[in-house]
Amino acid sequence: MKNYILHLETSTQVCSVGLSLNGELIALKEVTDKGFVHGEMITLFIEDVLKQANILISSIVAVSVASGPGSYTGLRIGVSTAKGLCYALNIPLIAIDSLKSLEQVARMNQSTATIVSMIDARRMEVFSAIYNSVGEVIKPISADVLDENSYEQFLPFTVVGDAVGKVKNLWENRNIHFEETYIASAKGQVKIGYEKFQKQEFEDVAYFEPFYLKDFVTGVSTKNVLNNG
Repeated sequence: MKNYILHLETSTQVCSVGLSLNGELIALKEVTDKGFVHGEMITLFIEDVLKQANILISSIVAVSVASGPGSYTGLRIGVSTAKGLCYALNIPLIAIDSLKSLEQVARMNQSTATIVSMIDARRMEVFSAIYNSVGEVIKPISADVLDENSYEQFLPFTVVGDAVGKVKNLWENRNIHFEETYIASAKGQVKIGYEKFQKQEFEDVAYFEPFYLKDFVTGVSTKNVLNNG
C-alpha cells in the first residue's frame, strides 16, 4: 500500500514542505527567509512536492506538522494549513515536536553525538531540548536564557538549529561542536511521522493547537531552569 504523508515545517524562518512514501522522503521544497514567507509560499511548496512525485493531493493519507515550540506566526500558519488539508481530505493530523524533528535532521549525520536542538527565541533566549546518542531525551523542552556555562553537565555535545550563531562565540572555549547547516526541515518529520501513522497516533483536528512555550521569565538562567526542572 502506498502511504503518502505530507510534512509541513514552519516553526522557524525556514518554510519547508516534504512528501514521503512509506517512511521514505521522495520530494522536498524549502527556503530560509528572514521575512517569514510561510504564508506566501507554503501552498506553492505543497503543489511543488506533489508535482515532483507526480501524484494528486487526494493520494495523501495524512499530514504531519511542526507542533512547536517556535515562531508564533510560523506555527499558526503551518497548523492552520495542515488542519485545512485534513478537513478537506478527511485524513488524520500528525503532530511532530519541532525540536525532536531538528534532532532527526542532525542525526542523519551525527549518529552517535549528544544533540542540543535549539530554536532561536530572542536576545539570549532559546527553546531547546537535549538528546543522548540514541535519541533519548536527557533535558526536556524548555525555554532558557543562556550564559557561558549553560548545559555544562551534558558536555560534550553538538549544537544544531538556528540559534547556533548566537552561542558560537559565547561557548567557543568549551567542548562543543557547532553545526549551523542542520536547521529545521520537513525531512526531520519523515521517520517520526510514519511511525505515528502506523500507530495511529493522531491529533483531534478540531481542537489541536501548537505548543508555543512562551511562559518563561526573562533573566532566569539555564542553571536555575535545570535545577528547578
